[in-house]
Amino acid sequence: MNDSKYSGATEAELGFLKEIVRMLPAGVTVHDERGELLLVNDAAANALGLDGSRPTPDLAQRQEVCVQALRGGRPVVTEESLQAGAARQVLLTTHRPVRLAGRDLLISASSDITEQKNFEDQLFRSAYFDELTGLPSRRVIEHRANSILSRDNGGERFALAFLDLDNFKHINDYYGHSVGDALLTELSKRLGRDLRETDMLSRISGDEFLLLLSPIETQQEVAEFIESTLQRLTAPFFIDGSEIFASTSVGVSLYPDHGRSFEVLRQNADIAMYRIKNDGKGAAAFFDASMEREALARTRIEQSLRLAILEKRFCCAFQSKVDIRTQAVKGIEALVRLRDDEGVIQAPGSFINLAVELGLIDELTHLVLAEIVKSIDLINDTFGADATISINVAAKQAGKPEFMRSFAQALDDTGFPKRFMIEVTEDAFVAKSHFQAEILPMFRKLGVGISIDDFGTGFSSLSALADITADELKIDRSFITDIHKRPRSQGILRAIESLSEALGMTVIAEGIETYEELAYLQAATKIRYAQGYYFSQPIFLEELKLATPASSESRGSVSNRPAQQNRQGYSRASGYRR
Repeated sequence: MNDSKYSGATEAELGFLKEIVRMLPAGVTVHDERGELLLVNDAAANALGLDGSRPTPDLAQRQEVCVQALRGGRPVVTEESLQAGAARQVLLTTHRPVRLAGRDLLISASSDITEQKNFEDQLFRSAYFDELTGLPSRRVIEHRANSILSRDNGGERFALAFLDLDNFKHINDYYGHSVGDALLTELSKRLGRDLRETDMLSRISGDEFLLLLSPIETQQEVAEFIESTLQRLTAPFFIDGSEIFASTSVGVSLYPDHGRSFEVLRQNADIAMYRIKNDGKGAAAFFDASMEREALARTRIEQSLRLAILEKRFCCAFQSKVDIRTQAVKGIEALVRLRDDEGVIQAPGSFINLAVELGLIDELTHLVLAEIVKSIDLINDTFGADATISINVAAKQAGKPEFMRSFAQALDDTGFPKRFMIEVTEDAFVAKSHFQAEILPMFRKLGVGISIDDFGTGFSSLSALADITADELKIDRSFITDIHKRPRSQGILRAIESLSEALGMTVIAEGIETYEELAYLQAATKIRYAQGYYFSQPIFLEELKLATPASSESRGSVSNRPAQQNRQGYSRASGYRR
């Protein structure tokens, strides 16, 4: 500095000012009209890597900004991202052009906002990207689709595919959530292969993905790509020492064929995906108008089911479990039925799975128990006071401790919990829902029995059966039908019978419909109990009320000739199993 120009300042004062500028916490620089640095304080030197403390970032862009600010002649505020290797520093800089001593200069002051920007980036990623897979969120893929729709000139077509991992809940329950998360991550990598820059894959919820393919020419082109993707998913996933097979169901809608808005296209792809779920899973389908009609019908059924639960339009039918040697009734199974708006009784196949899916099954199970308690005197008069009463509990319920605790309490509140038998399918035991370790003891304490229902149709592992603690095992009717004609089924039946006997479980054969099936069980097995139309169809409470009270001698037994009589007398019961 020239003393003649700053006559009012002493040398000491000028030195003092220089030191203050040097030590300012904000980075201060001065550039000349060519963008060359004239002055750099310590904070700026550190930020720009000019003091040797860290690698020097590329300053070419900063220099260009400075030149432009000088030419513009007005202050400019910029956000500078300086990259040096893997390290990134973000500066908020104010550039102010000034004219001093006949020279055009640019004075710049910067503050470090790296931490703030990192936090903002983290918030942005959590809002717009999935934390587990790193894929864009639903709002990102929706924005991309809407961008295409907004510039629609009638020529650009795209496809929207809805992908859902099959049986993911069972995988999560059996292997644990950490393996489930790892599976989703690996699945997203496979789904993302071969995508173009203009395509996008998004994870929109737990095991659901959306895939945007844009642009496309023909439906066949999309079909071939989806097929190759599904083929890629047939290979097993190796996670934490486990070999996991996972299939995916896919529904596809096309723009503009199947909708002209993102929401309509997404809904139609969803509808097509559910068609695949219902038809067997692990495949793909394109949306068509018939699917929309099915979806509307399903919605009507859903609304009807919710209203039926609200109005308690459910009733119980009871089917006997019979001693095939003495014809005495060992117990009864309570089977839920729905009365529709016209009073027609609907079999459970039309509503049970939907009730489970909609989360209504818990309330429905409590309604069944209430119906039993209300009619216990009539049940005792008809079937005997010693007959056990079986209630079905879905596997999804069995894995929910909060429901099972409330249900155990409800059974205890009846005053006769030892009369009850809970029927659950075998996957309730095999899944890592801790049913056997945590939930089963609650019912054991009350004296409630446990029955494995439909054995042979689920996991059906004899080694798994050896680890199960249950009182009763019901062999599915698929093994019993025409058993006298099927040597292989006979061998399987003997194996299950022997193991069950060794483990202290009572075996019940389900679905006895003919004398030949009964005769084989009596002659060739040690099985003592059975259930089926041969003995009795499900009997409704109204029919119990109208029936002549059983005599003390005949109560608790079943004639061995009721099959024809019951088929005529109780024809209103459509289907006999839940």
